[in-house]
Amino acid sequence: MAETRLMTLRAKMTEADAAYYQQDAPVLSDGDYDALRAEVVAIEAAFPDLITDESPTQTVGAAPAGGFEKVTHARPMLSLANAFTDDDVVEFFGRVRRFLSLSEQAAIEMTCEPKIDGLSAAITYKQGKFTLGATRGDGSVGENITANLAVIGDVPKQLTGDDVPDVLEVRGEVYMAKDDFAAMNAALEADGKKVFANPRNAAAGSLRQLDPSITATRPLRFFAYALGQVSGDVGSSHWELLDRLKRWGFVTNPLNRLCTSAEDVLTFYHDIETRRAALGYDIDGVVYKVNRFDYQNRMGQVSRSPRWATSHKFPAERAVTTLNEITLQVGRTGALTPVANLEPVTVGGVVVSRATLHNEDELDRKDIRAGDTVVIQRAGDVIPQVVEVLLDRRPDDSAKFVFPDACPVCGAPTSRPEGEVVRRCSGDLVCSAQVVERLKHFISRDALDIDGFGAKNVEQFYSFGWVKTPADIFTLGEREAEIAQLEGWGPASAAKLRNAIEARRTIPLDRLMFGLGIRQIGIDTARVLARTYETAETLFAQFDLLVAFDEAANAEMLAIDGIGPSVVSEARRFFTNPDNRAAVDALLEHVTIEAVQAPTIDADSVLAGKTVVFTGTLTQMSRAEAKARAEALGAKVSGSVSKKTDLVVIGLDAGSKAKKAAELNLETMDEDQWVAFLNG
Repeated sequence: MAETRLMTLRAKMTEADAAYYQQDAPVLSDGDYDALRAEVVAIEAAFPDLITDESPTQTVGAAPAGGFEKVTHARPMLSLANAFTDDDVVEFFGRVRRFLSLSEQAAIEMTCEPKIDGLSAAITYKQGKFTLGATRGDGSVGENITANLAVIGDVPKQLTGDDVPDVLEVRGEVYMAKDDFAAMNAALEADGKKVFANPRNAAAGSLRQLDPSITATRPLRFFAYALGQVSGDVGSSHWELLDRLKRWGFVTNPLNRLCTSAEDVLTFYHDIETRRAALGYDIDGVVYKVNRFDYQNRMGQVSRSPRWATSHKFPAERAVTTLNEITLQVGRTGALTPVANLEPVTVGGVVVSRATLHNEDELDRKDIRAGDTVVIQRAGDVIPQVVEVLLDRRPDDSAKFVFPDACPVCGAPTSRPEGEVVRRCSGDLVCSAQVVERLKHFISRDALDIDGFGAKNVEQFYSFGWVKTPADIFTLGEREAEIAQLEGWGPASAAKLRNAIEARRTIPLDRLMFGLGIRQIGIDTARVLARTYETAETLFAQFDLLVAFDEAANAEMLAIDGIGPSVVSEARRFFTNPDNRAAVDALLEHVTIEAVQAPTIDADSVLAGKTVVFTGTLTQMSRAEAKARAEALGAKVSGSVSKKTDLVVIGLDAGSKAKKAAELNLETMDEDQWVAFLNG
């Protein structure tokens, strides 16, 4: 199943992130890592309900390494959503129009910038003087690389101009030009030293040297393209900002373009595409940003990506190879995911040997069989997928792949629930594959996030019988001496693991909920539930009522904005299983659950902590924008009116919700009053 495959990919990427970002010792090639990430993108495109904050498409980088001081970004460094086709770009323009309630005739200015393949950095200036530099890190916390950035010629130490804000954080990309990369590698090779695989790895490795004098010998460059924290006026548009950045002393990409329509944007994109190979630096697409800052502010962000920007990836590269075997992977929820095991083939400079086949229907639709000669492509330079079968080369004895009636891991019966595309193993906690994947999920970044405890450790400790349930993780300290004797461990690393586990005995409610791995409850849904019910006692009591089919509890949870029938159904199914409930109860004996930290809001907001309901048709803004603006002010947006509702915003043709608000004598606003309130 897609959800299970996502968890498996994420565990692999967590280990790779730690090796790449924290030890500067990659365990995967650049292409292999991109292929893992891109498979997530492909699955999420097919199953958008599975997109969560823990997904690699919603997170950036890795937690900062111990070798650098940590820096908390004043404003998160967001990732970007991706577009892969011209139609995706047209739809992006459509989403912007719908969100802002703009007509089809209204021009939407977009800045278009080549997407540099390098390392993002944030550089802070105070009174125009360079004071701090940081990596992106995980988007919230990065590494202090001030001394390293200071030796890059494109990074000004003192800004020029009389309109520089007192506090200014400039963001951009550190990169290495192709010619500089080739010359540096030649010099390294001549000295008998290890060469870099590509310019991006070279830039990242050079920038994260603990000794800045080494960084100073590397030919690094910097393109500025955005702002973080800022204390003063920087203009009314992104295009104006880019002009100011140049005046202040930064280098911006001379290929940047201001466009006014989807047609103009796509013309620019295809022009850059044809010139890509001749450019002096690597790019992997074009970034589009809504130009007006007031539009950007209105649109805000979803999870960890802005609504007002997207990255348009370059088209797929293809190759032909043999599909040797189709195997099945069993994931956390019992989903059986078919995987194509390929004769290794180079696609766009990257060796590809595996590709997901997604699910039973996709396998049937493309009629993919073992022994087939298949066309492989990497969409957007990264996504590995089987495009088609060359039927004229199909062996005479080929046979369709048949999904088994029994799980290949535990032998339990498999079934495909009505209305789903996924076949599942019914073994649940009896199936070792499911148990191991659940444990991996429990320690993932957005769940327990135990430093130094990765997916391979879970597999090893499970094989020893040391960890069977999440609660067992908190008894590993008793095995410190045994762990220290294992290959690759030692007294210091075993003690470090024990301390890291102890540090997680207090965990926020949303992390705990996400870590339980309940289907349909990703990190965003877990956060909504945690903020709604506030304490573990209240939330788990609600789940107990769901198990008892309490109608009031069912209706109450469905009334929460963002919570649908599938969430309620899956929560009921999970807690109905006595083994699951016993595992949760055992876990609660080892941990202390703390309330979820409220989102950062305007301290003067009168909506902080209030419940708001929108009803009727809004004409001055879309419903999505109204909801986003309310949440930005600290409100909880609900889908139904009750005694707990604090404010009802009533649009045109409002029905039963407006009537109920009047019956309950609740505070109400019409749309004009709501807009005036926001503007005030």
